[in-house]
Amino acid sequence: MAPRPVWKGYLKLSLVTCAVEVSGATSQSEKVSFRTLNRHTGNAVRRQYLDSASGKPVDGKNEVRGYEVEKDEFLVIEDEDIQSVQIESSHTLNLDSFVEKADVDPVYIEKPYYLAPADKVSEEAFAVIRQALENKKMAGLARIVLYQRERPCLVEPFGKGMLLTTLRYGDTVRQAAEAYDGHGKAKADKDLLDLATKVIERKKGKFDPSTFEDRYEKAVLDFIKSRKKSGRKVPARQEPTEEQPSNVINLFDALKKSLAAGDRKAVDDDKAKGGGARRPAAGGKSPAGKKPPPGKRKS
Repeated sequence: MAPRPVWKGYLKLSLVTCAVEVSGATSQSEKVSFRTLNRHTGNAVRRQYLDSASGKPVDGKNEVRGYEVEKDEFLVIEDEDIQSVQIESSHTLNLDSFVEKADVDPVYIEKPYYLAPADKVSEEAFAVIRQALENKKMAGLARIVLYQRERPCLVEPFGKGMLLTTLRYGDTVRQAAEAYDGHGKAKADKDLLDLATKVIERKKGKFDPSTFEDRYEKAVLDFIKSRKKSGRKVPARQEPTEEQPSNVINLFDALKKSLAAGDRKAVDDDKAKGGGARRPAAGGKSPAGKKPPPGKRKS
């Protein structure tokens, strides 16, 4: 089932314009969720807005936005008022500048969305813009109004369509110097650095998100299943089976152990793939000291 668009409008590159739609690239629908219950009755509870003066519940049709202009003095803002506020980015993604994706600091990247043509008529213009960006290996900077907020965004080719990634504003990102102040003065020892580099090379692989597993989510589901079977009894706490890290003092020994562990894993993986069979030793003898059986000679 195709995701429901969260925004519809136009993508514009100079004089080239096409209708597009934006849909979410991520979902939380499969995650474990809980309802709030009344402990005594087991019934689900509902949240209600109460009038701060009378304490009485407020019906949904009487709820309205308010902007506080003075202490306890509010300006009423209707839905129609919000909808009447329209700027260019409310309906147009104008690609007004271009950057290399690598130039965008990851700390500014917020949330991804899929960008696709909204109809058949727009497919050709959409393909032209997409291919131009791909040929130049560039991403376009634009602005978009999402959820009643204007957000800077990055538009780049992605698969058969494009990816729109919202960005954080500069004044919402703390400078790294604030977090690293007083750190980073230690110099890396050459021998330690060589060992650490070897560990990284040994564990090098390709990015594969299918290997990611939410182990905490799985543990919660296992707990729920056990609770369902046993009633309200809480299962006894189990100690983690995997080895817990200790406070390592000797970095050199720790890195050597990491490499040794990598060697053992490589051997185990090789055996699991059928590569662990012993080969005849040099001189035509097997590891047990016996000669291998003669093969057929050519006539």
